[in-house]
Amino acid sequence: MKCPFCSCEDSKVIDSRPTDEGERIRRRRECNSCGKRFTTYEVIESVPVIVVKKDHSREVFDRDKLFRGMLRACEKRPVSLEQLETAVNRIEAQLQNGLEREVSSESIGELAMEQLRTLDEVAYVRFASVYRQFKDINTFMDELAKILRDSEKK
Repeated sequence: MKCPFCSCEDSKVIDSRPTDEGERIRRRRECNSCGKRFTTYEVIESVPVIVVKKDHSREVFDRDKLFRGMLRACEKRPVSLEQLETAVNRIEAQLQNGLEREVSSESIGELAMEQLRTLDEVAYVRFASVYRQFKDINTFMDELAKILRDSEKK
């Protein structure tokens, strides 16, 4: 495994443990050259999920892209990286366990909004405003009204 600090390809595993209900293995490594430690994750390679975008182009599902988008929505909000990682894991598991190998970007966006809504309503609105591309203040206000109605039901 290549060290992210010095690029040396010689490292040793210090600790290894399963995560995500055994779906991944987390390994703590130490570089034999510079001595710095880093974490790697080992995952089972599976049939990729293809994302069909709005312009009908296709690309392989990129978990990091989803994570970065959700992280941007959660900036300066009380959402931990662990909570965000768990939410992305749920979305990825749902996509991998689904019967469809091609999924629309709209479906993934809806799943992300579902997860964000349970984590933080402000992050949800931020994500929705970019994802749904609100045309004007009225559509934005309609979305806020939905959130208020839903929170009153709880």
